[in-house]
Amino acid sequence: MTSRCRARLAVAAFACVAVFPLSTLAADATEGNAPTAGVNDYPTQGRVEYVLGCMDDNGHDFANVYKCSCAIDKIAAALPYDEYVEQMTFAKYATLGGEGGNEFRVDRARAQTKKYRALQEEAYQACGLRKASPSASK
Repeated sequence: MTSRCRARLAVAAFACVAVFPLSTLAADATEGNAPTAGVNDYPTQGRVEYVLGCMDDNGHDFANVYKCSCAIDKIAAALPYDEYVEQMTFAKYATLGGEGGNEFRVDRARAQTKKYRALQEEAYQACGLRKASPSASK
C-alpha cells in the first residue's frame, strides 16, 4: 500500500469517526438537550489508530473502514478511554519476552488482557469482522 493510499484511508477513517459525533451533538442541541459527558470521550487520534490497526489485521478495503469504526464504537460504549488504554496496552504487550515484559505477565495484567480480548471479540462479532487475533490488539 502506498503512502498516498494510506493517507486517503486515514482521511476516510477520520471523516467516518468525526461526522457521527457532530451530527449527534447537533441533534441534541436542536432538541434542547445538553450533550452528556462520556458519550464520546475517546480522542479522534485514538479512534483512528484503532481503525488503522484493525484494518492492518483485516484488510484495507473500504468495507473495513466501517467495520473497524463500528468495533471501536462498541468498545468505546463499554469502556472509558483510560480503561481502554490500560487494557489495550496490557493486551498488546502480553507476549513481550524477557525481563521487559514481566510487568505485562503479572496476574492483574493477564486479567486486563483477558477482559480486553473478550470485549474486542464481542465487538468484532457484532460488526462483522473475523475473529480477533492476539496481534489485533493495537
